[in-house]
Amino acid sequence: MYILANEPSVALYRLQEHVRRSLPELAQHKADMQSWEEQSQGAIYTVEYACSAIKNMVDSSVYFESIERLLKHAIAVKDQMNSAQGRSSSMSTATLRCYLKE
Repeated sequence: MYILANEPSVALYRLQEHVRRSLPELAQHKADMQSWEEQSQGAIYTVEYACSAIKNMVDSSVYFESIERLLKHAIAVKDQMNSAQGRSSSMSTATLRCYLKE
């Protein structure tokens, strides 16, 4: 009996049984891992895109400051024109200034 239990062909048979039993579970784990990897890649892309958008927003502050400066200059020119012509406009400069403060 001892010799029969240690026969190499019996060992290979037992190995084959083990592989046959565990292979479906391993295949399912592999499929799950691939699915998680795809979800992770999607999340990573989303985070990188959000970081890029935030960086672009920070970089665009220069443009917004320039727009604000030009609007203030336009209001000053409008005030000069109104006082030179002695008439008021339909939109008051106080309203425009209120928009700039926000």
